[in-house]
Amino acid sequence: MNKDKSRNTGLIISWVSILLNIALFVIKFWVGVLYNSVALIADAWHTLSDSISSFAVMLGIKISLKPADEDHPFGHGRAELISTIFVGILLAIVAANFTYESVLKLVSHESVVYGKWAIIVTVISVVIKEIMAQYSIRYGKKVESGALVADGWHHRSDAISSVIILVGIFFGKYFWWIDGVLGLVVSGLIFYTTYKILKDALSLFLGQRIEENLKEDIREIGFKTFTRNLDPHHFLIHEYGHHSELTFHISLPGNMQLSEAHEIATRYENKVKEKFKIGVTIHIESLD
Repeated sequence: MNKDKSRNTGLIISWVSILLNIALFVIKFWVGVLYNSVALIADAWHTLSDSISSFAVMLGIKISLKPADEDHPFGHGRAELISTIFVGILLAIVAANFTYESVLKLVSHESVVYGKWAIIVTVISVVIKEIMAQYSIRYGKKVESGALVADGWHHRSDAISSVIILVGIFFGKYFWWIDGVLGLVVSGLIFYTTYKILKDALSLFLGQRIEENLKEDIREIGFKTFTRNLDPHHFLIHEYGHHSELTFHISLPGNMQLSEAHEIATRYENKVKEKFKIGVTIHIESLD
């Protein structure tokens, strides 16, 4: 699939997410106020935060579409990582606020009696949010967009929290503390989602070690292409969104002609580039 086309599709998905989340926020907030439920109101704000995160994802994708330039020779792919980190931080703030509100409700011994509108709106929310999650996660994995996948998990965390609230609605009349406890459960789910999103995004942003399978594949290319053992080592990989830069060292005899050494390194670089579609730079070391 053409990358620009896939990214434009990602922008459309983000716009649809924003509009649906705003609509869901309005009806869920209204029902939460109607029944004075901290869990429902928290769930509504969680949904609105999805709109903000979808906007951040959309902005990240739009910036990542920009080609490489003089100031950014490796492109703008990391803009998606930045938007993913923003989503994670936003989720953490939302979770902290709902934890506070839930504790206050438990301390004050506030109870909630839910009505039919709470059931109807929560069911609608669960269905819509899971559909949005499925589409964002699957498409995000297809085009290798961490931001879209993160946004999809944001949708799914909202769907799960709505399911928990739905269960609480049916038991609310038996336990006065159910609303406050559900608020804490929803907050815990959001914190867990935050952890997963930030862990993966920050790891990529800070830089990860190259996978062993990739190193072995690169060594195998060297063995099949050249009659000598080049001893590929000291592998480093730098991720820039959808563009990667790989560097590694090879060893050649110290008395080899510079032109021959350069030809070997260039052939090796081109073979790796052709197979893995990444930028490659090889440093030559002397065996002597």
